[in-house]
Amino acid sequence: MPVLVILGLTLLLSMSGMAAVADEHVELERRLHAFLVGVDDPVVHEAFWADDLIYTSSTGARFGKVEIMAGFDSASSDQAAGPRYGAEDITIRVMDTLAVLTFRLTADQDGARVAEYFNTGVFRKDSDSWRAFTWQATRIPAPGE
Repeated sequence: MPVLVILGLTLLLSMSGMAAVADEHVELERRLHAFLVGVDDPVVHEAFWADDLIYTSSTGARFGKVEIMAGFDSASSDQAAGPRYGAEDITIRVMDTLAVLTFRLTADQDGARVAEYFNTGVFRKDSDSWRAFTWQATRIPAPGE
């Protein structure tokens, strides 16, 4: 086979691999934003977290999906609306069926920024669906703290 044909095939395979990774980036970012919009919905949490989740909160507490889901059972339906969450400075690294997301989580309430966190999530692709199985949140101190 001529060298140019081999190089051409290698380039095509490489480009298709890059396109697949780009698709995974788009899907993971879409999942993150959908999760943040639906953070009060237990169905959203059920789909986002893996059953074997290990979550380390910004306070240092460690828990899993069972504890997150149990929080919905004990939540009062007349609770005041919480903050709206967003994600900034998102970085996604995809490695086959694993992905790492890092981002700045923002929390806004009544038009003011009330908190920010650095978050890192490790996702695993199971049956064509990405689920977070490790999560770390670190509170970013407000200026002057």
